[in-house]
Amino acid sequence: MIGIITAMEKEMEALHIENASTEKIGHITFTKGTVAGKEVVAAVSGIGKVFAAMCAEAMILTYAPALVIHCGVAGSLSEKLGVLDLAIATGAVQYDMDTTPLGDPLGLISGPNIIELPCDEKYSEILYSAATELGIHAEKGLIATADKFCASKEDKAHILSHFPAIACEMEGGSVAQVCYANGVPFCLFRAISDSADGEAPMSYESFTVKASENAGKLMTAFLKKL
Repeated sequence: MIGIITAMEKEMEALHIENASTEKIGHITFTKGTVAGKEVVAAVSGIGKVFAAMCAEAMILTYAPALVIHCGVAGSLSEKLGVLDLAIATGAVQYDMDTTPLGDPLGLISGPNIIELPCDEKYSEILYSAATELGIHAEKGLIATADKFCASKEDKAHILSHFPAIACEMEGGSVAQVCYANGVPFCLFRAISDSADGEAPMSYESFTVKASENAGKLMTAFLKKL
């Protein structure tokens, strides 16, 4: 079984789950069914790191997925990624995790003492291959997460001054941390909805649905290749 998490309903709608049945755990509705003939369990977590982490932990403990994938939309931090392109994560960082006053580097997660949370290399390569076959431009790299909608040149500059990230969003790094703690393989990809600068709010509203459709296409193509 493959676990799929999105932050918003519009991102999940693009997946077209068949043979669906639902179960509610806490505030989260989990949907079991099939996509491209593969068994999945999917959930809309809500926006932000805490909701996403709660969803991932409940999914792992209840359904024991062999792989968890977080997908949806993001802002671009790379000149190589325009609106509707795909960012496929090699790893994730939480750039709002900040214990620098104690002498730690920005993004350090206490306990495991790591900054970059890994994505499963094999599955990430399959995602990239699927994007190539779809003819949708994709880049591989680090994705940055925080409880903040990045919407200014200053925000972008802050992230890029610390991390070589290609996209930014609000959930992926927290799901990566939950998967890391539970020993569950994890993948993260995002369709670009905006440029994470002063034009981001307008672009986000205009392109979120279309970007979500591209994310849904990639998820389906990925599952077909498993």
